[in-house]
Amino acid sequence: MDVNAAVAAAAAIAGVLTGVIAMLAFRWSERDLKRPTRTSLHTDPVLPPGVDTVLSVLRSSAVVLDEGDAVVKASSAAYALGLVRGGKLSVEPMLQMARDTRRDGEIRQVELDLPRRGTGRGDALAVSARVAPLGSRLVLLLVEDLTEARRIEAVRRDFVANVSHELKTPVGALSLLSEAVMDASDDPEAVERFAGRMQIEATRLTSLVQELIDLSRVQNDDPLEDAEPVRVDELVAEAMDRCRHAAGTKQITMASNVWTPEGPDQSGGGRRAGEAGEALSIWGNRGQLAAALGNLVENAVNYSPARTRVGIAARRISAPGGDLIEIAVTDQGIGISDKDKERIFERFYRVDPARSRATGGTGLGLAIVKHVAASHGGEVTVWSSEGQGSTFTLRLPEAGAARDRAQQHPDLDDEAGQTAGSHPRRSPDSPPDSTAYETLSAPEVLP
Repeated sequence: MDVNAAVAAAAAIAGVLTGVIAMLAFRWSERDLKRPTRTSLHTDPVLPPGVDTVLSVLRSSAVVLDEGDAVVKASSAAYALGLVRGGKLSVEPMLQMARDTRRDGEIRQVELDLPRRGTGRGDALAVSARVAPLGSRLVLLLVEDLTEARRIEAVRRDFVANVSHELKTPVGALSLLSEAVMDASDDPEAVERFAGRMQIEATRLTSLVQELIDLSRVQNDDPLEDAEPVRVDELVAEAMDRCRHAAGTKQITMASNVWTPEGPDQSGGGRRAGEAGEALSIWGNRGQLAAALGNLVENAVNYSPARTRVGIAARRISAPGGDLIEIAVTDQGIGISDKDKERIFERFYRVDPARSRATGGTGLGLAIVKHVAASHGGEVTVWSSEGQGSTFTLRLPEAGAARDRAQQHPDLDDEAGQTAGSHPRRSPDSPPDSTAYETLSAPEVLP
């Protein structure tokens, strides 16, 4: 009996120990499961309910920091701006703001200029940062990119300043000339001379006001509301007529390859795209398209030396979204430097201010061309070399009627061949395609 009792007691003790060990092991495993791992810290951030959803729809870059300044949640925009690197907030002023807000619970806001990430440019990234507490331990940082807003504001300020200056110049001249006329009332020749000068300044002021109106209309109106098929030959003829007097004064020959249904062009030479028997058409606002092409031809004439040539050529090119009409205006003028090519489409920018004053230029012509091209779903590019001239190229959507006609009569497209065929799109910095246009030799003076 004693032996049996001892064995039973030993078995009971062993069972109790086994149960205790099993219970401890179970409790230990539970504690390990509840302990956060390195992976869970990144995949399961501790955020108040609904905060994650709200942050995902915000336009601002959002970063949530915990009490150790570690990033709990960051939007993709925050990574794109370079605010978060290696799981940490990389902008020291913002990090200090977060610490101050965590300490006293106050909401803070500041505007900063940050260096652009991964670029060698010297311009900075303008941002507005706002920090607020999120619960008892977290801090929310919202960052808004102000770079584009500042750029637009700078453009607006420059525009207002330039308009004020450009308007003040002819108005001041008219005031002085009127005083001169009054003082020279007894000198008919002086009165006539001053009156002629007043007429020039009045014309310059009228042109400036009209181009400001045109630019405002192009920027604010939708040209496709009144869109219609516009024939390229009519646009070219109107642009050449507009500049015929100025070209004749400088003995500049204007040449075109654009087909005119009434017969050979009167432009002074050049091959005609109409040899294929088909006129090209553009879909858009006739008035704006005529103004854009007229500005290009007028610039070509104004910036070309005497007894040279200005060429206007048109063709159809293939594009993924539909055929485009490409109109190129080539001159043998002074050319444009590389640094000026980046700015010539800015409002009031002039490559040669002295020449612009002499020709009555306002500096708005190319800005109008750019806006007209963009609002019609096209583009304008420039190729130029100093001392060799320039080529401005407009690419605009072809009119639907012209595309339908080409589909119904494919033999016309085959016959058009060189002038209406498919051509690869060239870079703005590459020279004009000599196989597509009749190129003008670099600036030789015609006899």
